[in-house]
Amino acid sequence: MALNLKTITAALLLSVAALSFSAPAQALDDAQKKEFGAFIKEYLIANPEVMLEVQEALEAKQSVARAAQAESAVTDNKQALFSSPDDLSIGNPKGDVTVVEFFDYNCGYCKRAMADMDELLAKDKNLRLVLKEFPILGPDSVAAHTVSDAVRKLAPEKYGEFQRTLLGGTEHANQENAMALAVALGLKEADVRQKMADSPNERSVKEAYQLATNIGITGTPSYIIGNEAVFGAVGAAPLEEKIANVRACGKASCS
Repeated sequence: MALNLKTITAALLLSVAALSFSAPAQALDDAQKKEFGAFIKEYLIANPEVMLEVQEALEAKQSVARAAQAESAVTDNKQALFSSPDDLSIGNPKGDVTVVEFFDYNCGYCKRAMADMDELLAKDKNLRLVLKEFPILGPDSVAAHTVSDAVRKLAPEKYGEFQRTLLGGTEHANQENAMALAVALGLKEADVRQKMADSPNERSVKEAYQLATNIGITGTPSYIIGNEAVFGAVGAAPLEEKIANVRACGKASCS
């Protein structure tokens, strides 16, 4: 019968103790170390499922540490996350709960997850969504986000439509189709290019990268809700639950 992780750990400790007691005046000698190593190897080969338990325990420990890192970073960077002048929001600008989304225009998961946030925004008229531009998927993403930044600065009232249209499109986003969209929304290409030259988005991108590093964000989409970071396209229901928790107890997870 297979033993669980606690049982094998106890057995290994007893083995160490037994070997230690047999040689009280010194540590394990080479022969004893070899015997002990062979015992562990033999057990693990016979019971490889133990390694799955070890992996699960490691992942759980890492998850707790990652969550703690994220919560601390969110607390330390509230202004940059929720009220940065480099970001625009959609939904209710005076909403009682704010969700921050880190996104890349070429992120397939972001495209699919956009429907989740649109669903929440449609249902919850007191929700604010801050759009944190985070181009991490290559030069075309950087170029598309540069056009997006110019649109935000030139015509903030058109930014929401620009952002949802480009992110929701099926084409690979780049400077060309981002510019075409800006023009279709009524902006002049010359004005957009001038704004890109005069006011590049380098500072805002650097800030987004620094925030992501501090929080532990390595991919998109990632969300900040209350005091927590949510990594990945988790679906509407988990996000909705955390939003409700913020309203109920001021935190994304109520104890």
